[in-house]
Amino acid sequence: MAISTFRAFSSRNYRLFFSGQSVSLIGTWMQKTAVTWVVYTMTHSTLWLGITVFATQFPSFLFSVFGGVISDRYDKYKVLLFTQCASLVQAVILAALVLWGHYAVWEILTLSILLGIINAFDVPARQSLVYDMVEKKEDLSNAIALNSSMVNLARLLGPAVSGIVLQKLGAGICFSINAFSFIAVITSLLMMKLPAHRKHSDKKKALAALAEGYIYLKRTPAIGSVILMLACISLLVLPYNTLLPVYAADIFHGNAATFGYISSFIGLGAIYGTFFLASLKPGTDLKIILLANTIVFGIGLILFSHISSFPVAMLFAVIIGFGMMAQTTISNTIIQTTVNQRMRGRVISYFAMAFFGMLPLGSLLIGAVSQRIGAPDTILSEGIIALIIALLFSPFLRRERLEKKMKKDLEGDEAEELEVL
Repeated sequence: MAISTFRAFSSRNYRLFFSGQSVSLIGTWMQKTAVTWVVYTMTHSTLWLGITVFATQFPSFLFSVFGGVISDRYDKYKVLLFTQCASLVQAVILAALVLWGHYAVWEILTLSILLGIINAFDVPARQSLVYDMVEKKEDLSNAIALNSSMVNLARLLGPAVSGIVLQKLGAGICFSINAFSFIAVITSLLMMKLPAHRKHSDKKKALAALAEGYIYLKRTPAIGSVILMLACISLLVLPYNTLLPVYAADIFHGNAATFGYISSFIGLGAIYGTFFLASLKPGTDLKIILLANTIVFGIGLILFSHISSFPVAMLFAVIIGFGMMAQTTISNTIIQTTVNQRMRGRVISYFAMAFFGMLPLGSLLIGAVSQRIGAPDTILSEGIIALIIALLFSPFLRRERLEKKMKKDLEGDEAEELEVL
């Protein structure tokens, strides 16, 4: 079982990518945790927490479709190398600003906007390049699941380390560690040996290329419905984490370390979930798994929402992480394993737009709502909404499964008839 769980590591390029990204993502989560905590301690406002998430991710929504076009048209490897170097520069500027001690909320938000623009071009290139890194294409779904485990391991370690560093050494050191972490991923990229890039013969203008990607999604409902479900979850449920600093400071009466621990327990649950996905047999119906995990996600939020006991709340945080993980990981796997190679970058950019576009809007919404009804009732409502979304999308997901079963049965009947003849 262990061998099948890590089978994508048989590809050298993917091993390099995994090792470099593992280090870099821990730094990324440290920075993300530190930025959120710094803004909350400066403003004590859930609305400003929502604005911070909005500043980081809405630019990704605006530019991600163009990032997809760039990824399809140019060398993905060079695009990724450029975006990682740009992220390094952003991290260095943020670290220097905070270490000097002369910074304001607007400066942190400005740098967050810059990072969001970089991510708009980074995500389509990075996600679609995984296809080229994996030598055996049947291992692609395993590689995507391992990617998710890498992200969630970073989510487990990054916030915990960040919380301790914030308490002991300050936010500037968190940002400095993130800046140094980019050296690992840039080094791993430089060590890769990928096939030579073939120049794209498609000379369509950017908007025409984007329209072609949209038409492709309309004609491929198996992918389009998954992206639509992700958009709904990103808008109304995933922004729950905007309110975690409130739980750390006001409900559990803790500090930056408490905030880090909450995020880490969510990351622990997500790790369990990603290893569960990586161990699934080929041919497993991922859409049914997506449906089940969405229900688990909603139940976890409902149970977590009004708990004042920190240890009990951490148990429910693990459940939240397990259910949450499926939203992006399974969606990405379904897309990567079924999309036309020529459309890969553009479709992934729509996937990124559903996530990065709806999540910041949802963060603003959740921040504003929680100002009126409080954080616990807001997260309770998000859990209920997750169950409603699962209920609304259930008929489509199950219908597609039944259609596949009927098609398989029909093919079996035809084969029997041929044998009789």
